[in-house]
Amino acid sequence: MPGLLRGIARTAAVAGTATVVAGRVRRHQDEKFAQRDADTAATRDEAYAQDVAPPPAAAPAPAAPAPDATADRLDQLKTLGELKQSGVLTDAEFEAQKAKILAG
Repeated sequence: MPGLLRGIARTAAVAGTATVVAGRVRRHQDEKFAQRDADTAATRDEAYAQDVAPPPAAAPAPAAPAPDATADRLDQLKTLGELKQSGVLTDAEFEAQKAKILAG
């Protein structure tokens, strides 16, 4: 009977040690995975914050047209007037094209 008790005690000691070691390994893995999850969340949040950056400032208004642009507009208006006189353009088409030239 003493051999039987000794065998049971040894089995209990081995099982207890295995349980303690398994618990430590599990806690270590849980901590490692928790840290990895926190790092992933931080990286994701940082990337999201960069994607939602405020829009850039509006571009400055264009400068006044150069003198060459004015001469070009005059040439376009002359050509447009000639097309109207020759009957290629109607009054409505002439006014629409004239407005585009003057606006641009």
